[in-house]
Amino acid sequence: MRTSAFLYPWDVVGDPDAAARVADLGVQQVTLAAAYHSTRALTPRHPGRRIVTAEHAAVLYPPDAARWAGRALRPYEQSWMASDDPYAEAAQALCDAGLQVHTWVVLAHNSRLGAEHPDTSVVNAYGDRYPWAPCIAQPAVRAYLVGLAAEAAVRGGAYGTELESCGWYGFAHLHAHDKIAGVGLGDAAQYLMSLCFCPDCRTGYAGHGLEAAELAASVRRALEPAWSGSGSPEAGWTGVEKLLGADLAATTLKWRGRVARTLQESVVAAVRAAAGPDFQVLLHADPAPYRCGANVGVDPEHIVSVADGVVLPCTGGDAAREAVLGPFAGREGVLAANFTVVTGMGGSPATLERDAAHAASLGANQLRLYHAGLASDPDLRAVAGALSRLGR
Repeated sequence: MRTSAFLYPWDVVGDPDAAARVADLGVQQVTLAAAYHSTRALTPRHPGRRIVTAEHAAVLYPPDAARWAGRALRPYEQSWMASDDPYAEAAQALCDAGLQVHTWVVLAHNSRLGAEHPDTSVVNAYGDRYPWAPCIAQPAVRAYLVGLAAEAAVRGGAYGTELESCGWYGFAHLHAHDKIAGVGLGDAAQYLMSLCFCPDCRTGYAGHGLEAAELAASVRRALEPAWSGSGSPEAGWTGVEKLLGADLAATTLKWRGRVARTLQESVVAAVRAAAGPDFQVLLHADPAPYRCGANVGVDPEHIVSVADGVVLPCTGGDAAREAVLGPFAGREGVLAANFTVVTGMGGSPATLERDAAHAASLGANQLRLYHAGLASDPDLRAVAGALSRLGR
């Protein structure tokens, strides 16, 4: 199967051996970050450093000033790499090593945007803002995300793109400093905590027959057992229905689903208009439509009619892979199984051969490896061995 490894430009820039080292893993492709959120990352083999602190969400190339002139919402430039265009510099080195490069673009996850433009953020039923989560129902946010995707995805020499967070972000920040584990919230409660009540979403609920204040009160009542410790965490969409009631739950999902689907359609259309029809567009996705985050909830039938395929989270046991791959069974397009191969981040490179074969039996036709720059030397040796055996 075609295999791609995720990388940041800083894994390659300043390390003359990086590109060849990645090629030696046995991958054919690199998915290289062009627009990314804030992070603190190890560079365990880099000759000049061990830590990169990306202080805020940024594009890793010089943005087009003409495209963004006069717009309040615009991408932020990086300042932590001494390169005029770190994406291009890394991409060239990878291409020279015989690797095909695709862009990796993070969209609706940007804490600096929310800090500087607080009105763009998701607002929960308690009135708390999530500065890391731009509300994708807002026209200005949607226009920004569409413009960002068209620019960041279509970098020189790229053959395709993978779009992360192309949909709703919510309660879970997925950030190293999160302190949210004191109360055990199941994913049903997290869905309720991710419902947005900004003015645009309030109007959207009204268009579906819901009074926003009453909905927010229902959400708060549904969550009270979680705060008091008198209820057990609910999981899955049936858990959402149990907490909120089937009719209310269905109506919130109808509104949010329409917003996400139309954003995905607009983003993919903008990328294809900028790049041409042969440019591959994949979305990081989850087949449960209510899910928020990096792997956005999608309708499998809809998303494969819009994009060229999906990248699905497949780290974990057989049941987890079956849950995400099963709904895409028999559908056309790229079905890429994404495996974390960093042991310290919950990955299992030692079982990659077996896990990849299981994913293939469920219909996966490509592999993604997260993350070649973060993995230890023993993890990379395990990956290379697994890919060698899979290729026989």
